[in-house]
Amino acid sequence: MRSIWNGAISFGLVSIPIKLVNATESHSVSFRQIHTEDGGRIRYRKVCELEDREVSTAEIGKGYEDADGTIIPITDDDLSHLPIPTARTIEIVAFVPADRIDPLQMDAAYYLAASGVPAAKPYVLLREALKRSNKVAIAKYALRGRERLGMLRVVGDAIAMHGLLWPDEVRAPEGVAPDTDVTVRDKELDLADALMDTLGEVDLADLHDEYREALEEVIAAKASGEAPPETPAPAAGGKVLDLMAALESSVRAARESRGEPPSDVEAEVRRLPRKTAATEKKTPAAKKTATAKKPAAKSAAKKTAKPTTKKTASRKRSA
Repeated sequence: MRSIWNGAISFGLVSIPIKLVNATESHSVSFRQIHTEDGGRIRYRKVCELEDREVSTAEIGKGYEDADGTIIPITDDDLSHLPIPTARTIEIVAFVPADRIDPLQMDAAYYLAASGVPAAKPYVLLREALKRSNKVAIAKYALRGRERLGMLRVVGDAIAMHGLLWPDEVRAPEGVAPDTDVTVRDKELDLADALMDTLGEVDLADLHDEYREALEEVIAAKASGEAPPETPAPAAGGKVLDLMAALESSVRAARESRGEPPSDVEAEVRRLPRKTAATEKKTPAAKKTATAKKPAAKSAAKKTAKPTTKKTASRKRSA
């Protein structure tokens, strides 16, 4: 791997010569702009506005445009004499727990390679110190014309550095969350938890870019003169009217895809039974039976009530 920056890590009074290497690479398919009529390439040429001619890369330098439009030339020699200690040094300023770093600040990732044999001992010392402390190092460094913030951590047997955005470069999430009052029921949370448990974890190494693979198939088909593969019809989607039913169906589908037995979570969401012809026929009969029994009960009550009143009257007369 080719180094993109040479310098040193400043660890107190310890200096570790290192090389900065890109830790990531892009596998995305890139396109060229072409003229649709004849397929000719569309190129951008670098032209000097004053001379109205194309210039080579060796003739191009840096310049800062002032507020009034004046261009102030800035040379590489000017940048090398900047009065900051991080011009060629990754200066460690603190050690903090890893959870103190907001993932929103994460930027590009690099590997720090020890430069030469003398750098091996202090490099391993810093690596083992980071391992034992379970912390990450916060550092400042200069790259591509600006001072940056970085986080050093251990990856395997190497030290990696993640570029960090400055705290004032991260926007506050204002106006992003819903501004309406929403009530979430416990049953909905239970089903959401069940869905999360069913989906479980995943090995990131098993994930791949399906869009890039499909795009490569289209390119290969057109290059060989064949028709590109047909796009499968998207699944018909509808409005989700019941969140509980949607969560329940998601849990069921996730478990079926994993070959697991049906979930008992469905029993928690009770649905009203539908009326059938059998239940509708039974209902009138039951009403007739109930109504038939009521008069009999009333007549029995009347029969038992009459003798009681006669006995009470006779007792009063005798008294």
